[in-house]
Amino acid sequence: MENQDIDIVKSSGKKVKFSLHKLSKSLKRTGADEDTINKILDKVRDELYQGISTKEIYNRAFVLLKKKNSYLASKYKLKKAIYELGPTGFPFEYFISAVLKNSGYVTEVGKILQGKCVSHEVDVIAHKNNETTVIECKFHSQQGYNCNVKVPLYINSRYQDIKTHWDTNKKNNTILTPGWVVTNTRFTEDAIKFGNCIGLYLLSWDYPENDGLKDRIDRLGLYPITTSTLLTNREKQFLLSREIVLCRDLIGDVFFLDHLGISESRKKRILEELEQLCNYKKY
Repeated sequence: MENQDIDIVKSSGKKVKFSLHKLSKSLKRTGADEDTINKILDKVRDELYQGISTKEIYNRAFVLLKKKNSYLASKYKLKKAIYELGPTGFPFEYFISAVLKNSGYVTEVGKILQGKCVSHEVDVIAHKNNETTVIECKFHSQQGYNCNVKVPLYINSRYQDIKTHWDTNKKNNTILTPGWVVTNTRFTEDAIKFGNCIGLYLLSWDYPENDGLKDRIDRLGLYPITTSTLLTNREKQFLLSREIVLCRDLIGDVFFLDHLGISESRKKRILEELEQLCNYKKY
């Protein structure tokens, strides 16, 4: 049942055993019904071979989901959609800012803060309940890269410099809380160990457990515009350049679809896909 003898190749080049359970879990996350999931599992299982890449498995499942419903495919491609925010990482900073805004924070992107020794450009600054948080975003546009211990080491040194100045500056009327490091990939074990030891808050694709980036996006319905399977890459880049980062942003401002010259019938299909995605309730 589990095809334990099949080795698959991850984007990092590492070989692991194929797990039908993991594939089933990722499909359930989309909200697809059991019949659809079982049919996809059967078809993917029948096409497995030694050394197949995770990308090939993903592509096959994605195509099958899209045939069923475009919004299911959009939800399935969430991880890939985050990578598509690149290559500069700047849209990722706006995406994290948007996620925090929808959690009650007031945010600023790319602001300069003075430290004791030097000034620092901070990716995202978030304010809530008389507290201020500085957030550094580490974005990778290609899969297979993880954040190692050097990242929290470096971020912590910057944070400490900012905090030393912040705590002595009487103009600051909020408390500077522990710094954040956010990545669209994963942290290594040493990075997590050091971050927890030094007091940084780490947020990655799947960390903390059950409260990682993917969990927050699913829970709040805060899907990036790049999840759409109906918008072209050119259209997505146009929207990102105008700081339309979330699907719900576009639902609230369809002017941009008109500006792109999208026909009424296609606009209707796009909006239906986005509305289904944002209104999704956990499976």
